[in-house]
Amino acid sequence: MRLGVIADDFTGATDIASFLVQNGMATVQVNGVPAEPLALEAEAIVVSLKSRSCAPEKAVADSLQALAWLQQQGCERFYFKYCSTFDSTAKGNIGPVTDALLAALGETQTIISPSLPVNGRTVYQGHLFVMDQLLSDSGMRHHPVTPMTDSNLLRLMEAQSEGKAGLINSQTLDRGADAVRHALAELKQQDVRYVVLDALNEQHLLTQGEALREMTLVTGGSGLAIGLARQWASSAHNSAQAQAAGTPQGERAVVLSGSCSNMTNRQVARYRDQAASLAVDVERALAQRDAYAIELCDWVAEHSGESLAPLLFATSEPDTLKRIQQQYGAEKSSEAVEQLFAAVVRELQQRGWQRFIVAGGETSGVVAQTLNIDAFHIGPVISPGVPWVKAVSQPISLALKSGNFGDENFFARAQQEFSL
Repeated sequence: MRLGVIADDFTGATDIASFLVQNGMATVQVNGVPAEPLALEAEAIVVSLKSRSCAPEKAVADSLQALAWLQQQGCERFYFKYCSTFDSTAKGNIGPVTDALLAALGETQTIISPSLPVNGRTVYQGHLFVMDQLLSDSGMRHHPVTPMTDSNLLRLMEAQSEGKAGLINSQTLDRGADAVRHALAELKQQDVRYVVLDALNEQHLLTQGEALREMTLVTGGSGLAIGLARQWASSAHNSAQAQAAGTPQGERAVVLSGSCSNMTNRQVARYRDQAASLAVDVERALAQRDAYAIELCDWVAEHSGESLAPLLFATSEPDTLKRIQQQYGAEKSSEAVEQLFAAVVRELQQRGWQRFIVAGGETSGVVAQTLNIDAFHIGPVISPGVPWVKAVSQPISLALKSGNFGDENFFARAQQEFSL
């Protein structure tokens, strides 16, 4: 089996890759679209893009480039992966990319399945919930880039795409895969292009996987990968075998946190009681980045022999973050922190550091890019959607965490519960 996944951001790519290996598919992730085909030993290949919030035209172009490369790699089934909170605007990018992929593949129908029940993302009667709240009542309503003020996936999809949306509800899912296939066929006769699938629990995802195993293109969050992987995984592989290539290695470790999400704030607070920690000074990052980076690396080295790795964090509470953004500018301060982390990672790599635990999608992307990691094997799962990964071409292991993923003790568990 060759499954090709096109993911619209870095940690989202790692998220779905972890569910694929956890359910038996040996998986490799590549960062961006490689210039040439690669010799990869895997049943699934995940391409991570940065297309979630860029201009729709660029998102479409990048996604079509990824599709063409995956076809060169021999992929026969395709999966457009976006966030389980359907992060998008009225113009896209989920709708435009889906339309472009359907057209390129000569298909007229796909499904919309962002559900991830294990992390509290469910769909009922076509409405997306975050825990016990409608998406539009959750913190996503105030997202600075993709504010989600509507929870109805049918309306959201039709507003940013070219076709008609329909629904297969949870009652149909309860009747099994044959009922879902029959409903898909009926909706196709009605020219329904995008079929939203309810999902309230993992069994619904397994039913979806069975019903969709022959569909050329599916779209959704990472949860659907659970059902599909169990349908597609080779009998020669099991979860442990699939994860073996990404088993973490290396001796020196550091924790870097750039996310300001609620969960990351809690994780940083917990870890500060367990290990050496140091907050990043945004003003110094702006004024004297290189010298400041050396100073931070010296501090990390001083604490490298302790039981848990030292933490550098730019994570802030909402009020503090607002003040920093007002003082320095949101984009300028964010870029300064990212470039500082890049300088720190570059210096630590030269000093022999091989393990990096990172919180935040943008920060994770910067770290992987700085380390020149083009592809990596997906290893054992630390928390749902967050695995250890190991670079294909160099001895570097990473744990790359999206902002709200993981429990409060994530940073410590990543080190204590896995052989490093």
